[in-house]
Amino acid sequence: MTPKRTVHLVDDEDSIRKSAGFMLKTSGFAVQTYASGIAFLKAVKTAEPGCILLDVRMPGMDGLEVQEVLAERGITMPVIVLTGHGDVGIAVRVMKAGAVDFLEKPFEKSALLASIGVAFSRLDKSDARSLREAEARVRVAVLTPREREVLIGLANGFPNKTIAYDLDISTRTVEVHRANLMTKLEVHSLSDALRIAFAAGLGDLPEP
Repeated sequence: MTPKRTVHLVDDEDSIRKSAGFMLKTSGFAVQTYASGIAFLKAVKTAEPGCILLDVRMPGMDGLEVQEVLAERGITMPVIVLTGHGDVGIAVRVMKAGAVDFLEKPFEKSALLASIGVAFSRLDKSDARSLREAEARVRVAVLTPREREVLIGLANGFPNKTIAYDLDISTRTVEVHRANLMTKLEVHSLSDALRIAFAAGLGDLPEP
């Protein structure tokens, strides 16, 4: 049985927490509600990964401030911002800060569910990326320091001769290290070796 997706609903209005919470539960989601941004930030460290529905206008700490704190803490759960105020300026700010969507109250069920679908798609991609990064770091860890240096040179786009010059070794030695690292990484092409190097943080992979 597939576990339910968790939605964290942060809104100071009790009526919104009850109505939206009920809507989401009947749509198959697990729902955690919070009456303020401060309450959510206190709980988020141990919270189940999921999607955040975040109200903008709240006492104590507004949604924009909560979003900023989440970013500072490195919490990457996708955020959908809710507001009862049609404020284009706020919409631009939250979207620039990485929000998945901006919904005005009262929102349509279909619009909310569509936004949540996008949010979880983003979360899945993030999880998959984290898994690839962890696997790549494990594979790169088996390389010798010299093989790692050669791989970094390749990830920086340097030819064998340049790597040899930088490391003060012969081109032939670079070729040997290159062959050895590809064997250890269990790859058959330079492009596959580079994907592992980039995933492990040894170079900058351009955005697709």
